[in-house]
Amino acid sequence: MGRVLVVGAGVVGLSCAVRLLEAGHRVDVVARDLPMETTSAVAAALWYPYLASPHDRVTAWARTSYDVFAGLAAEPGSGVRMLTGTEVLRERQADPWWAAAVPQLDRETALPPGYDDGWTFVAPVVDMPVHLRWLTSRVEELGGTLTRMNLSALPDSEGVLVVNATGLGARHFASDPAVRPVRGQVVVVEQTGLERWLLDGAGLTYVVPRTREIVLGGTDLEGEWSRTPDPATAEAILHRACALVPELEGAKVLRHKVGLRPARPSVRVERLGDVIHCYGHGGAGVTLAWGCAQEVACLAEGAA
Repeated sequence: MGRVLVVGAGVVGLSCAVRLLEAGHRVDVVARDLPMETTSAVAAALWYPYLASPHDRVTAWARTSYDVFAGLAAEPGSGVRMLTGTEVLRERQADPWWAAAVPQLDRETALPPGYDDGWTFVAPVVDMPVHLRWLTSRVEELGGTLTRMNLSALPDSEGVLVVNATGLGARHFASDPAVRPVRGQVVVVEQTGLERWLLDGAGLTYVVPRTREIVLGGTDLEGEWSRTPDPATAEAILHRACALVPELEGAKVLRHKVGLRPARPSVRVERLGDVIHCYGHGGAGVTLAWGCAQEVACLAEGAA
């Protein structure tokens, strides 16, 4: 097995590093932003294939990730829980295109006012700060390293395989203008006893409970680069979330966060020479991380 350099320390890069290390490679992760500084750290991290194509590959990657997360939910410190929740719909719809990625999807009849359809299923919910620390520890336990490094280009060293997991940075590192930011703002409030997640995909309103807090969202502003939380947007998020889950009314706001999703017309996972590209996951980085990491490990076989 050879040496692999993973560029990028978000959930995708770290998951790739873990799978490569498990396969016997020597792996070093380098990144400008350390895990807790990445978009991954902001994510509500409800398993859900959002802003990601093509549907067939995304469904397969998402199913793999689902199964891995289901296993990790039993591991202390992983930050993963399997929680039941519902996506509500304003009008009747066919089953979602990603339905094959979940073991069971049930039509929901107990719906909030104004909704005519919905589906309930068990999904992984990942406390990202906890999970990113778990991934970092796993990389180190397996003998890998993580180093802050501000690169100007992807490394080009003989005998070294490079995994490009730079997310939005792939605009530069892969010279790929198809990668674009989709701004997402969230409001984190105190835990009020909520143990079910709820999602209105049409209005991009979501309520995702963690053990000690609840993440409320969201926004999807394409082409917006600002990472500064907007007070008016925060108020709108709170209003929509409370309309969906009235029990949230009056919950203490803990913090505001903004992340830039690395969207692309299609997720790119392919090997070109000594570079494996793995980016463009849109709003599904967590959802696809383990599935894409498994494919990256397969692509790495035969590397020097």
